[in-house]
Amino acid sequence: MRSHREGHLVKNIGWLRAAVLGANDGIVSTASLIVGVAAAQTSQSSILLTGVAGLVAGAMSMAAGEYVSVSSQSDTENADRAREQSELTEEPEAERRELAAIYRHRGLDAALALQVADQLMAKDALGAHVRDELGITDDLAARPVQAALASAASFAAGAILPVLMVLLFSGDALIEAVVAASLVLLAALGAVGARVGGANQWRGAFRVTFWGALAMAATAGIGALFGANV
Repeated sequence: MRSHREGHLVKNIGWLRAAVLGANDGIVSTASLIVGVAAAQTSQSSILLTGVAGLVAGAMSMAAGEYVSVSSQSDTENADRAREQSELTEEPEAERRELAAIYRHRGLDAALALQVADQLMAKDALGAHVRDELGITDDLAARPVQAALASAASFAAGAILPVLMVLLFSGDALIEAVVAASLVLLAALGAVGARVGGANQWRGAFRVTFWGALAMAATAGIGALFGANV
């Protein structure tokens, strides 16, 4: 008899959120920096330095921010687990009734709910309460290091494209190349992220591209304004 295997998209949430956010931020922030500095009629070497500095600083900032954020989530989950373990030790009968009540609310009759609670608690009492009472599962558990590495790597991967454009183009052609390449990549990123997450690809592509274009337009305007005044 062949087993029925299912691949649920929710398993991708942890790394997908960090990766998409990192790549999107890498493209938008680095491209916007380069476009803004280029619009100010700055030298090619200064534009390149700005792009590289933005890439390195952004990747480190994303990694640190994601690590701190997800670590806070992990600390909360661990504290809840410890509290639940203490309650299981001190008041096992109350915890048994609490778990059975959860199953009754999900549609089981009282006798069956209590039987299910007994069997699950006999195998792994803490695991049953953490999963069904607190809603913490292995797929959605906080993983700070994984999130930090995914954010840093994806930011750098997104930021490298605008930096490469500086090596290939100059002058007005540089701004056009950075904007065009960044918008195409943002659209592709938005579509891929939406597809992996099970959402509408066109909507995902549009919203990412729109905000990216807005950011680059704003920095280009500021760069041109300050460049003219200087």
